[in-house]
Amino acid sequence: MESPTITFRGLILRSFCDSDAEAFTSAVLESVESVGRWMSWCSSDYTVQQALDWFAACRTALDAGTAFEYGMFCQDSGKFLGGVGLNEIRRQHKVCNLGYWVRQSMQRQGIASRCVQALSAHALHELGLNRVEIVIAIGNTASEGVAVKSGALRESLARNRLHIRDKSVSAHVFSLVPR
Repeated sequence: MESPTITFRGLILRSFCDSDAEAFTSAVLESVESVGRWMSWCSSDYTVQQALDWFAACRTALDAGTAFEYGMFCQDSGKFLGGVGLNEIRRQHKVCNLGYWVRQSMQRQGIASRCVQALSAHALHELGLNRVEIVIAIGNTASEGVAVKSGALRESLARNRLHIRDKSVSAHVFSLVPR
């Protein structure tokens, strides 16, 4: 399966290449304080090999049709900004999850909300899905703000919905659906 490159409002979203591993690792290590709190994989001992393993897992999921994972890059400079993806794709029910993270030095610049807008439009119009969910751990107010700014509707509070750092946590479930 082919993953299209998406260009949207100053951003390029494309599949990861193995040559992105060092930039990805650097961004992860920079972001442990902000991203690591919400995503267990983001830790101070993250390695280039872990990035390469993640890229391989992304290719496997793409081939299976269960995920489209993208690196986010600045259209002007080519700088690696973070990751965003459509995953947990369930074609039978035409639904998927949308997740995102932005490297710490580039947060609070509207990057994540632009990614959500671009990928939710891709999911709903190009992939033919009817629902995009964004699941956000309680307390992750930055990600909640992104979801709201992107036009997602907060639908529920799901108990024990996520597992972060060996602990089950409740999460808000937001959705985007075709208008």
